[in-house]
Amino acid sequence: MKAAVYYEQNAPQRIEEIQIDRPKQGAVLVEIESGGVCHSDLLVINGNLPLHPPQRSWAMRAPGVEEISNDVTSVQPGDHVILSWRPSCRRCGYYVTGRPQLCQTEGMEFMTRFLLDGTSCLHKNGTELRHFTGVSSFAEYAVVPESGIVKIRSDVPVEAAALVGGGVMTGVGTAINTA
Repeated sequence: MKAAVYYEQNAPQRIEEIQIDRPKQGAVLVEIESGGVCHSDLLVINGNLPLHPPQRSWAMRAPGVEEISNDVTSVQPGDHVILSWRPSCRRCGYYVTGRPQLCQTEGMEFMTRFLLDGTSCLHKNGTELRHFTGVSSFAEYAVVPESGIVKIRSDVPVEAAALVGGGVMTGVGTAINTA
């Protein structure tokens, strides 16, 4: 599959062929249908958000579910979903009090640049690639945790849905929760 891969600061990302594993426990494979560029990608490329390469970039995307692991229950292949860069365990104190974006269980795990089980499903010629915010969707496919997706109606235009996971989540979330 083709994906944008980040190797070094102040250098363009490279569009390359990489390998992606099938979804493991609690994970979903999605086909990326539409997307937009996120400012976080630029922050990484120009060095303002230091991360360890190589890793696959993310961007706001509107995907469709391709495959699920045997323990996933909230979506099925064919469902339309929005990806979230900030998943929640859906059971911690933050979640039950209406602040799932502060989840310290699953949300912070993504800062490691791996999936929730501590592994990566992305590879290039035997080299493991890291996941950017656990989403890494600037590609044809992505594997994400079930807790990092939100099922939407199939009639929502993908061009609009692609903006929700990143831009709306951070922009509206900042306006409502911070301002």
